[in-house]
Amino acid sequence: MSDPVSPKRGLWSWITGNRWVRTATRPATSYSLAFLTLGGFIAGVAFWGAFNTALEVANTEQFCITCHEMKNNVYAELQGTIHWTNRSGVPATCPDCHVPHPWTYKIARKMQASREVWGHLFGLINTREKFLDLRPVLAEHEWARMSANKSQECRNCHSPQSMNLAKQSDRAAAVHKEQLLTGEKSCIDCHKGIAHRLPTKDEIEGFD
Repeated sequence: MSDPVSPKRGLWSWITGNRWVRTATRPATSYSLAFLTLGGFIAGVAFWGAFNTALEVANTEQFCITCHEMKNNVYAELQGTIHWTNRSGVPATCPDCHVPHPWTYKIARKMQASREVWGHLFGLINTREKFLDLRPVLAEHEWARMSANKSQECRNCHSPQSMNLAKQSDRAAAVHKEQLLTGEKSCIDCHKGIAHRLPTKDEIEGFD
């Protein structure tokens, strides 16, 4: 009576017997190992260079406003704020506020943005009227994202620890000392509407 074949042994036999696996693991007959290794390295560098270049292009303000939904609405609103023109001459662009800087979080945000591409293709906010109707939902979604990461995009430029409270108004200094520096609140909790028009109170349930 033959011994039963163990599940592990049976799986290994199936893998090693698969013709695709045999083809992939078969030694090359026409190219040397050095050639294949060098070719793989060059292909990897080329792929990474192309991927990173495309990522950086998609992470620019000019790319953002290629969609008229952005150019005619939120981008137009941004131009009337201190984040667009100020005494120091340092503007904040779309990705500065809406795309995380760390690479891992940036990739995650880009994956989330695929839904925005879907919305563009199907015209969810392709008119001013549609945009205004959906503005409360869009605003609340972004506020929730920024609140969850403690306004990280704000803190990429504004460091609470570097604030000189003596140069702020009494009210601002008191609020920053009691709520911001203690971690009780972050920038977005008090500065909604700093770059784009706020939805009205009637549009957002629980707005304050």
